[in-house]
Amino acid sequence: MSASGRTSSATAPLARRRLLVGAAAGAAALTAGGCARGASTSAQPGTTSISNDNATWDDGYRAAGRELEKITGFALRPLSNPSVTSYQQVVQMTLQTSKASDLVKWASGYQLKRLARAGGLTDLTRVWEGYAAKGWVRGTSREAVSYRGKAFGIPLYESYYVLFYSKPVFRKLGLSAPGSWEQLLHCAEVLKRNGITPFLASQVGGWPAIEWFQELVSKVDPGFYGRLVAGEASYTDEPARQAMDIWHDFMRKGWMTPPDFDQARGPGALKEGTVGMFLHGTWQASGMSAAGMKPGTDYGAFILPTVRPSTSKSVIAESGVFVVPGRASSHEAAKANVGAWLTPSVQRVWSDFLQDSSANPTVRAGNPVVAELQRDIARNRRTALVRYWEASPPSLIQGNTNDLGGFMAGQTSPATTLRRMQERAHGEWAAWKRDEA
Repeated sequence: MSASGRTSSATAPLARRRLLVGAAAGAAALTAGGCARGASTSAQPGTTSISNDNATWDDGYRAAGRELEKITGFALRPLSNPSVTSYQQVVQMTLQTSKASDLVKWASGYQLKRLARAGGLTDLTRVWEGYAAKGWVRGTSREAVSYRGKAFGIPLYESYYVLFYSKPVFRKLGLSAPGSWEQLLHCAEVLKRNGITPFLASQVGGWPAIEWFQELVSKVDPGFYGRLVAGEASYTDEPARQAMDIWHDFMRKGWMTPPDFDQARGPGALKEGTVGMFLHGTWQASGMSAAGMKPGTDYGAFILPTVRPSTSKSVIAESGVFVVPGRASSHEAAKANVGAWLTPSVQRVWSDFLQDSSANPTVRAGNPVVAELQRDIARNRRTALVRYWEASPPSLIQGNTNDLGGFMAGQTSPATTLRRMQERAHGEWAAWKRDEA
């Protein structure tokens, strides 16, 4: 798909069929050649294998697995594929075969619904209900792990989208974390006046283009955001137009980095004081530590204020999931481990490794910045909104993400971008509902 991501409703079904054929061929080749780091997916006594797309988490899985082993008798054996595209292809091709791993890391929301719709996943409803009875999951997250009323995923982690900021820079300029929209604008003006780019914004890698869109739309009207991603509102409606106009104004003022600024440079830019604020998931806290920044001393974080004081407060939440293939070679062991995954002792080790928030709301983050965000969310009773990437049919999200990237690059106006996004939404929601029938 092009940078604009534009696909007419008439050609979309054909494009999807071609994509599936190409993915199947590519996945077959990848599976034959072997694509995961580590050992085979076949059963190994005392362990359950995990397919995942992030090798940097392998040590965390192993550490959490040692805690799981005390409870279930089974450790975790990560099998990592660093290519997200090939990872997704291989998972979908092997899910209903004997080559499936015992556990699979996947995205929640519509990404999970699409996988569940294809068949081959284990119904984890009873596991979910057991956690709910103990208060170890948030009831509001049930829909994001379910398909047609059944839970097919168990939350792997919980991250929030926040603005990290440089505490030394803010102290030097007499600024503090903004609690209102007016204070946010004041911070941006002061930073810019002192030669510091106020906000990091990027489309490198494609998906980061969603971050400012989801944030601004939800802070204009969180209820509208929920209706929009559910296909019950239009991208050309006033709240979306207002959000895009704000974003466009920020870019015109020079308040944002160029769209080709790599987010991997974000922690370093905050440390150097060349960027003041960095919008990203709280999982980025580990990146701050890797850059030598101490939480609470070198950096803090806050949730973007609402555009109007009367708007209800919300936070964009992201949660990956564990799913269990029905034909996993160590199926019962895998179910035992997902059934113990949210145990506080396991989550303490896991969340400390990630330096992020646990999916178990009773476990407080070890990172003091993230812990304070958890308190803010609870104190202000913020509504947790599903991240845009998982909130609607995948084909719609991918195309719209491309459109947002084009907007960031100055290729389209706010109005044209939203019109294209709405045209795609019309066709993709119709296609999703046809496939559901």
